[in-house]
Amino acid sequence: MSRTLEDILFGAPSLQARRTQRVASVVAAVALLLMAAGVVYRFHDAGQLQARLWNFFAWPTTWAFLGKGLLGTMASAAMAGAIALALGLVLLVGRLSRWRVVRWPSVALIEFLRGTPTLLLIYVCFLVLPSAGVKLSTYWMLTLPIALTTAAVVAEVYRAGVLAVPRGQTEAARSLGMTESQVFFSIVFPQALRYIVPALVAQLVIVVKDTTFGYVVTYGELMQNAKVLIANYSALVPVYLVVALLYCAVNYAISAASKRLRGPMH
Repeated sequence: MSRTLEDILFGAPSLQARRTQRVASVVAAVALLLMAAGVVYRFHDAGQLQARLWNFFAWPTTWAFLGKGLLGTMASAAMAGAIALALGLVLLVGRLSRWRVVRWPSVALIEFLRGTPTLLLIYVCFLVLPSAGVKLSTYWMLTLPIALTTAAVVAEVYRAGVLAVPRGQTEAARSLGMTESQVFFSIVFPQALRYIVPALVAQLVIVVKDTTFGYVVTYGELMQNAKVLIANYSALVPVYLVVALLYCAVNYAISAASKRLRGPMH
């Protein structure tokens, strides 16, 4: 019996489709293993897997140095994330305002920050502001630009969640005599958060990654400390592999925490 287009797109896969998926999965897995083996071989051929390049990871001082950098990364990312979440909400309220004098500046600021690279704002804090008499610590030279650019994206994420809430919820709340602020903060926004948790987590992961720009202002974050180890021990691949695993662990922890947060919300 012939299947309709709707069955093909949204129905359960047929037996032949499941077989094709299994074959494709096996082929993809084999290809990835071959690529990984090729990478390992090239590293070995270049001498980057020699034991002498890994010995210093057995020293407590190495891990203490990397741990200090990781704490610097988390301190900057946590503050940038907190500012972005709060400022993003302010920008959202401004963008949704009925008053043009509030709405249009909010829209302009969101679009400007979304279109401006984080690295450019870091250079502004590092080079331009000191010439104007405004001196920031290296911590804020990194954290503030990340927070500003992320806040603009978060504001749009918030807006997408708000627009996803059925309008009937708002109309029902208004019919009960609730004010606009009560409707938004008590009815609409809490429901919007349920839709946008994955997108917010993705933005927090990006915040952690953006802290790697700390090298511009010589802020002591994880990547900056990794560069010091590479310079001292000439262990490019080992250090970057270990640092990559640390970043993966941090981002996995953020994702795991978001799942715990999303559970009670449902």
